[in-house]
Amino acid sequence: MFKVFRIEEFEKKMYKLLALHERERVTKLEAEIAKNPFTGKPLRFTFLREKRIDGKRMYFLVYEDLSLAMMASISDKKMQQKTIDEIKSSLPEFRKSAEKLQHLPDFSYSSSL
Repeated sequence: MFKVFRIEEFEKKMYKLLALHERERVTKLEAEIAKNPFTGKPLRFTFLREKRIDGKRMYFLVYEDLSLAMMASISDKKMQQKTIDEIKSSLPEFRKSAEKLQHLPDFSYSSSL
């Protein structure tokens, strides 16, 4: 079973872009990711993945060696490529955060990246 974490940016975008029923679906998807972290569509790397929620896209990173998944961002179709590029450019920072978070309980979020 993988631990699943949200970064602060993900949390902010979730409340800004998603309706209540969509946020509830995020929680269910996080539970699904904890059981099967390689669910969703891989985006260029097997560890960078996407799940759709209605017209939005939820991006997450899977760190198999840490048994950890990190909810990275949410976007609509219009901002999809920009969001993916931002995640890819921040991969070293995500990795550092993941290493720090691996000892915490799951379904929490990091206040910094």
